[in-house]
Amino acid sequence: MGESKIRSISKKLGKIRKKTEKVGTPPGTLIYTGEKPKIPLKIKIIDYNEQNYSINEDVRPDKGLTEINENIVRWIYITGLADVKIIEDIAKLFNLHPLVSEDILNPHQRPKFEDYENYIFIVLKRLLWNEENEVFESEQISLILGQNYVILFSEFESDTFNPILDRIKAGKGRIRKMKADYLAYSLIDVIVDNYFIVLEDIREIIDNLEENLVKNPDPEVLQSIHKLKRDTIDLRRSIWPLRELISKMQREQSQLIGNELQIYIRDIYDHIFRISELLDNYREVIFGMLDMYLSSVSNKMNDIMKVLTMISTIFIPLSFLAGFYGMNFIIYPNFQQDLLIILIIVMIIIGASMLIFFKRKKWI
Repeated sequence: MGESKIRSISKKLGKIRKKTEKVGTPPGTLIYTGEKPKIPLKIKIIDYNEQNYSINEDVRPDKGLTEINENIVRWIYITGLADVKIIEDIAKLFNLHPLVSEDILNPHQRPKFEDYENYIFIVLKRLLWNEENEVFESEQISLILGQNYVILFSEFESDTFNPILDRIKAGKGRIRKMKADYLAYSLIDVIVDNYFIVLEDIREIIDNLEENLVKNPDPEVLQSIHKLKRDTIDLRRSIWPLRELISKMQREQSQLIGNELQIYIRDIYDHIFRISELLDNYREVIFGMLDMYLSSVSNKMNDIMKVLTMISTIFIPLSFLAGFYGMNFIIYPNFQQDLLIILIIVMIIIGASMLIFFKRKKWI
């Protein structure tokens, strides 16, 4: 058994073991069930208003997190969820419901939107294409939107949110002038925009598979098509619930989401609708590729059978003549050699005539 296969089996067993530990526990029990490599928990604080900003890294999870000036917006960026005790301490500092903490530590949640009056809990999926392993990966992003703060929980640090940080540093645009709800919108928007990049990667993979499918429809291409089909199904499971999430954000009468934000929320909804349409189109193309592969294999098999049938058709009369000549007839010795030459000439004429006939019928 190969080393890569052993690692894959070990990973699956670890995933099953983590889920088994969760079964039967009371609601609100905090157990980290993620599959990503465990990294040290880091807390970064970005405070800003229209005049200035500040960034503090490697912050300790103490009461300082909740000491927020009313004139600033605080973005608390937390990466690494394996340390359950620290996550529990942070949840207590912000009076988060135990079920919210449980959902944060269980990164297999469906995208959702929940209003707890004093704060809003949002779950999203960040998607990316892993070029090294040639697989699509997803990561759960949990957002807590409070009165003048946003807490972002992520399993590992990435550059996805760097554009938001750059806009805060530059002081351009609306983000430094707006409240915490606009920051939450910006984080959701950058996640949704990354879906377009993932769809571009899917489009490129589809183009390559279609080219290989036309040139050489071998079993490896079929495996790649099936793998891509499974990936698009997983992507749809991550993207489709976002329509319900954004619709709920539009309908929800929450004091934490201002009326001026509704136009931006509608823009996100339009993006998600376009993404859903593109994904559905790609799924149809992938299913069409499966039909194309089966048709190509069937046509290739028909061509092989046609060649074999023609060869058999040519050799049927030749086999008859050879068998007839081999029968025990009383033939004069002097005539036997002449008869063999005549038989060979007749066989050549029959074979050539059948080839010419097949050629004129365009069967070969």
